Amino acid sequence: MKRDLDLCRQILLSQERDDPNLEIPGYTTEQILYHCVLLEEAGLLVGQFVRGSSGDVIGARIERLTWEGHDFLDAARNDKNWRKAKDQILKTGGSWTFEIVKSLLVEIAKRSLLE
Repeated sequence: MKRDLDLCRQILLSQERDDPNLEIPGYTTEQILYHCVLLEEAGLLVGQFVRGSSGDVIGARIERLTWEGHDFLDAARNDKNWRKAKDQILKTGGSWTFEIVKSLLVEIAKRSLLE
């Protein structure tokens, strides 16, 4: 499964709102759980995961966002800046890390403040 930048952002936004449901329209439970694990591995949230007998994640309880998760979300919250960052990433071949995306979002936010 590929990482989905929009889904990562939606999960973080949902958890910031203390939404107890891990339901995001347009995504399967499997996709959401997979991305929750990725977000925890990236240090953006803290959660507990339930694995089935095959080792696949079948459930999750997200406890909270981390400091880094809040910082990333603060940079990603503005829809206009989010679209600009995504467009720039896609123009360069679509390869990204959270650090690159966050840096780009912060730079876009700085530029918008100076306009």
